This record gives sequence, C-alpha cells and structure tokens, in this order.
Amino acid sequence: MMPPEDRDAPLLTLLRVGRLFAPEPLEATDLLIADGRIAALGRDLVIPEGWPVRLIEAPELTAVPAFIDQHVHVTGGGGEGGCGTRCPEITAQEIAAMGIGTVVGVLGTDGISRSPADLLAKVRGLRAEGIAAYMYTGSYRVPPPTLTGDVQRDLAWIPEVIGLGELAISDHRSSQPRQDEIARLVSEVRVGAMLAGKRGICHFHVGDGKRGLEPLRRLLAETEIPAEQVIPTHVNRHRALLEEAADYALAFNASVDVTAFDDADEEDLSGFGAVSFLLKRGVPVERITMSSDCNGSLPEFDTQGNYIGMRVARNTTLMADWQRLVREEVLPLDQALGLISGHVARVLGLHERKGRLATGFDADVTLLDSDLQPQQTFVSGKRVYARDGSP
Repeated sequence: MMPPEDRDAPLLTLLRVGRLFAPEPLEATDLLIADGRIAALGRDLVIPEGWPVRLIEAPELTAVPAFIDQHVHVTGGGGEGGCGTRCPEITAQEIAAMGIGTVVGVLGTDGISRSPADLLAKVRGLRAEGIAAYMYTGSYRVPPPTLTGDVQRDLAWIPEVIGLGELAISDHRSSQPRQDEIARLVSEVRVGAMLAGKRGICHFHVGDGKRGLEPLRRLLAETEIPAEQVIPTHVNRHRALLEEAADYALAFNASVDVTAFDDADEEDLSGFGAVSFLLKRGVPVERITMSSDCNGSLPEFDTQGNYIGMRVARNTTLMADWQRLVREEVLPLDQALGLISGHVARVLGLHERKGRLATGFDADVTLLDSDLQPQQTFVSGKRVYARDGSP
C-alpha cells in the first residue's frame, strides 16, 4: 500500500535553477519531472493551472546529473584484522549528501561473514530509502560466492545484479586465480549478462602485486572478450601500476577506474593526481572513471604481509578530488562530470537511463552551489537530500 505522504504528494516537480549541465551546458534552466523521469527541459516552462506540481526554485544553484559511485562497500568492508575490524555499513544520507544518486555495492576480502545475500538486502534497503542501488555478485575470491549458486543465474534472475566483483588480482589477499579461471569467469558473466539484457562487467580489484594488470592484458590479448567487459579499479595504487594503467587503456581502448584514496602516499596517486596523470599520458577522458571505495577498509600490512592497522574509507574524498579537477582547471565542468556520472553510466550499462539530464531519463539530479558543493540530490524525481534540511 502506498504511504499516505506519497499519495498526497504532487505528481509533478518543476525545478528552476540558475544553470543546467546535461553534462554539456544547456540554455534550459527549468526541468520538469513526472513519474520519476525528466518530462521536459526548457526556459520559463508553464504548467497549466490546477495541475498537481511542486515548484522548487534555486536560481543560485546549478543542476547536473546525479553522481554514480560504482564501488561502494555498502555493508562495510574490512575484517582483515579479525571480526573487530569490520567496517560499518553506509547510510543513504551519507550517499546522497555527496550528490550521489546511484551506487553499486561490492563485497571485498570478507566473503565469509558477509555474503551476497547480505549485500542484496542492503541494496534493497537503500532503494527503499530512495537511492538507486545495484550490486556485483561475488567477492575477492574464486570461485565467487553467489546468490543462486551460479554467476549466470545471478545475472539473469536478480535485477539488482549488474556484474561480478570485486574479483581480486595481483594481491596477497586474492585467491591467486589462474589465467584460465579468470577467462572462464569473465566469459560466464558475459553470457549471463547477454541473456539478461545487461552489460555485465567484471569489476577487478587490482592490488600492489608485481603482476599488476598482466592478467587483464592477457585476457584481452588472448581471448575474444571485449575490453568493455573488464574494469580494473584502484589503478592508482602506486606509480608503476598507474603507468601500466595508462598503457593498458591506450593499447586496448579500455576504461580504467581511479580510486579517490584518502590515504594516498603521494600527491600524484590521489584521485586528482591520477586523473591528471592519465590525461597527460593521452588517455581519453571518456575512458576514465572515479569511485570512492567508501566504507571499505584501508588496511596496512608490514613487509611480511602481517596486518598492522586500518582506517575506514569515506566518499568525501571522491567529492574533494573531483571538485579540485574543476577548480584547478584540469577539466571543464562538463567534461569532469563524466568521471562520476556519464562515463560511469556507460561502463555499467545504465547509459540509456542515467548519467544525463535529458527527456525520458531518470530524474536523478544534483544541485551544486558556486563552490561545487552538493546542496540537493534527487533520485527518480524524489528529493533524498537537502543540505538545509528541506523535506
């Protein structure tokens, strides 16, 4: 049964803002929302008298596509130092406060005390709170834990499952999968996704091991798997890996995902520094995305691989690194938006619904102030966050 407050809510919402980026700058300053989607864009849109419309006027703010974070430990990561080191779950408020409307949940090292079923429950909980949430089946390990006992069935029968991840390579915490095991898993994901009408990416956690991206280079060079099926993340873990990521992206016309580490050892390995470096190396901006890894662990190990401590990652660093790219004119706003919206939507196979402000797209909108700080976040037309506390 529909809650009373939803039954009484206006059926239409009209946003009137100062500027609108779709991500390209538009002449329009009005955005009409109906049934969770963008119904019209224009200037001085007129709604017939008596129609049930909610007017939100924010002439000092800029409307952009709500951000998409493709790597979030929504149930919490961690556990490398025992049960007392499990990270907390993230809340819908923490997500929306950063202007993020869509997240993809992942399991990491711990696929034992946390499971795909836990992850699915959290994803559905976030959806109930207004966030557009999806998930990867699997975890670091091979064979991957699944919901149905089979990767292809997870993709085919569970709407929220959009791929496999985060499968760990080049890391002492991984299952050390053989090359044929990687190829088999990616192939299974590809076929399962085809049957489900999804992109079905394989989201690869890349550690700081000496093999780096070699397993993925071999996968694309030795099989028929297209590069769009494979997304390596954490490619700015160290300088040699970042160099390799640039070569990988250029050689295979592939996408790479930069993590907004809040414990980056060097300036060049921050999210800001890594994106700047990849652009200087000639990697097209369309092939670069950024994610937060938030609520995952930031563990520290000694030279023997022994756990010595950890911190919890936050999504505030993603926003800070992204803002800096615009403020320091590494990228203009319209191009920078792709790093955390349009390019991510394409990578995930959500580009026909998300990542743009256009008629027929989901009404996922973030309103930014002049300092690029999110002030309001809308998902499917519903305001899920307002910095001033407005309902």
